[in-house]
This record gives sequence, structure tokens and C-alpha cells, in this order.
Amino acid sequence: MRAACTHRAGNDFLNKPVVVSEGTLNEPVIVDDASPALKASAAGPAYIVLAGISFSHFLNDTMQSLIASVYPILKDSYALDFAQIGLITLAFQFTASLLQPLVGHFTDKKAQPFSLAIGMSSTFFGLLLLSVAHQYLVILIAAALIGLGSAVFHPESARIARLASGGRYGFAQSVFQLGGSFGTSMGPVLAALIVVPFGQPSIAWFSSIAFLAIVVLWKIGRWYQPQIRAKNTTTFAPHPDAPSRRRVLLALAVLVVLLFSKQLYVSSLSSYYIFYLIDRFGVSTQAAQLYLFVFLAANAVGAFFGGPLGDRFGRKIVIWFSIVGALPFTLALPYAGLAASAVLTVFIGLIISSTTSSIIVFAQELVPHRFGMISGVFFGVAFGIGGLGAALLGKLADHTSIAFVYQVCSFLPAIGLLAVFLPKMRQGAH
Repeated sequence: MRAACTHRAGNDFLNKPVVVSEGTLNEPVIVDDASPALKASAAGPAYIVLAGISFSHFLNDTMQSLIASVYPILKDSYALDFAQIGLITLAFQFTASLLQPLVGHFTDKKAQPFSLAIGMSSTFFGLLLLSVAHQYLVILIAAALIGLGSAVFHPESARIARLASGGRYGFAQSVFQLGGSFGTSMGPVLAALIVVPFGQPSIAWFSSIAFLAIVVLWKIGRWYQPQIRAKNTTTFAPHPDAPSRRRVLLALAVLVVLLFSKQLYVSSLSSYYIFYLIDRFGVSTQAAQLYLFVFLAANAVGAFFGGPLGDRFGRKIVIWFSIVGALPFTLALPYAGLAASAVLTVFIGLIISSTTSSIIVFAQELVPHRFGMISGVFFGVAFGIGGLGAALLGKLADHTSIAFVYQVCSFLPAIGLLAVFLPKMRQGAH
């Protein structure tokens, strides 16, 4: 949501273009062309930085996805019920949900270029603790430490992806999301190949992945450090094309609800799909993890294409398609056979995951210059909803059945109809 105007005079000093962009809600702030954002936009995307932050996201989410992937092992080893399994997810995602907006708000005011590498250390120690945990409380603490690493990672890395986008915000967000989605899909495969045969202590081997991520993020921090701008002190002035404050707040609330419908459904598959396949079709744990990988891999592909499609056709169109378009397939899943279930989860993953980048970039465009806080709120809400939803769904499964949980969750994408309340953004904003 930017409009550029050039002041022309006989003096080159006065010929500098000035870009007007929104500040908090509908208040724009004036920034001159010496800003790093404008220079980055003129130079195009910084592909090496995008690749590095996406690779780091891959490593981060690979480690995080191990938690859900080892649930069958923990359940059998410690005689846990589904509600206790859900509480492990809640412990992991609650720390991320609670802290991400706070981290984003803080880094909006004072960016911390090396916070990503430091935060990854929490994931490093969380994995080591999970590998040696022999009590349920220790497992919860380990999961919370891994969630803390996520809380630090996501807001600032999303800001770096936008800074390196060269103006292709949807594309950059999709590249960033691709790493995370692909990392999430690798968790079940690695669990099937390593953790299941070698047991809980083998989780410690994955701490080497955390160490590699620390090294990569430290190098990205060195690139990021000179890009950080001093706090802008120019005067705020309303932009005539900006939505009203009330309209912006309504749109943000709708985006949060849309993310709720998407993330809760994905959480139901990520946390309990393995148990669903074992219970209904009698497949082995390793085979069920491979079926989960199929869904999560489709999720990764959909997440990548969603951002560029939003850049091209508009984010509101992508949001409509990705959430409501998945509804026929989610409604059919509880009644499908094993092979048909695998095919349906591919379509569900491809369609429903394409909305994530569009939702986040849409929110960033509604509240510019609060990228860290907005990214933290939306990533945090996603984690929090996933954790709370996993706990509630586990409780529901204990009192009914896993099959009934999927019948209930199949209606969640219908909440996407609320996208009708999103404002129509100017084409230039997309």
C-alpha cells in the first residue's frame, strides 16, 4: 500500500523521490529513498538470503515436527492417553503463542540481528532434554523449550524475508513458508527411519541439526545487521486510500478467524492422523507416518505457490479459494478408504496451505511498519490455536473416537466464508 511522488526542482537534492507508506493501522509514514527497503526493492529479491532463511525454517520445523512424530512412542512408553498427548502439543505451542507477539513487538522497536541464532539454542537444549526425559513433566518442559525457540525464530525471520523480498512480498513469504512446510513434512519420515528403530535417545542426534541452524542464522544475522534502519522520526499523515481504523481492525479479526479454521484442521491431521490410520485401517506406525508425510509434503507445495498467486491475482482471491476450496475434500475424508484418504489429503494439503502466505502478507499490508508484531501475532495465533485445538481434540477423541473427531473437523473450512468481510485492497498492494 504505497504511493510514490517525485518532487522536481532544478536542484538534484530536491529531486529525491519520496515514498509514502502506512504506519500503525491507517497512519502512513514518510520515508526517503535512502532507506534499505527502497534499495532492496530496486535491487530485486536477495535470493541467497531468502534461501538461507528458508533453509533455516526447514531445519527449525524439522526439529519441531519430531514432537508429533514420536507421539506413538511416548504414548506406548509412558501409557499416555490422548488428552496427555494433546497437552504435550499445547506445552510446545503455548510458549510460541504467548511469546511470539511480544518478541515481534520488541524487535519492531529494536531489531536484534543475532536473536535468531540465540533463540535456536533453546531448541538445541530442548531436543537434548526430550531424548533423555523419563517423566511426563520433563517431556512437557522439553516441548516448551522447543516452542520457545520457535517464538524467537518466526517473527524476526519473517521480517528478514520481507526485507529481502525486493517488493515481491508474497513470493518471499512463500519461499520462507516452503522451508517450514517441507521441514514439517520431514519429521514423520525421520521419525520412521531413525526414532522408531533406535528409540527415544536417538532424538539427541537431531541436536546436530539445531547446531547447523545456529551457524546459518548467525551468518544471516551478519547480513541483517547493516540493514537495520534507525527508528523513523518523520511526521505521520493519513493516506487517502487507506482503509479506516475500524475496517482494518475488522479485517485483522477476520484473518485471525480464517487462520483458526485452517490451522485447527491442519493440527487435527498433524497430531492424530497417525492414530486415525492405525485405528481405522490397521496400518503399522511406520506406514502411518509415511501417509502423514504425503499430506505434509502436499502442504509444503501448496504453501510455496500460494504467495506468488497472491502477488499475481490478489490475496483475497487466494484466501477464498484456499480455505473454501478445500471443503469438498475435507467433507469426503472421514468416509474414504485408505488409498482414497491418501489422495484426498494431497488435495487438502495443496489447497488449504496456500492461504498462509496470503493471510500473513495481507495482515502486514493492513498494518505496515509493524511487521514483527503482526508476524508474531499470526504465527503465535497459529501455534496457539494448534496447541489448544490439539488438546481439545484429544479430549474429544478420548470420549468419542478419532473417526468422530475427523467428522467434526471436516466442516472447519466452511469458516472461510467470512472472507467476504475482507476489504478490497488496491491492486498495487498486491
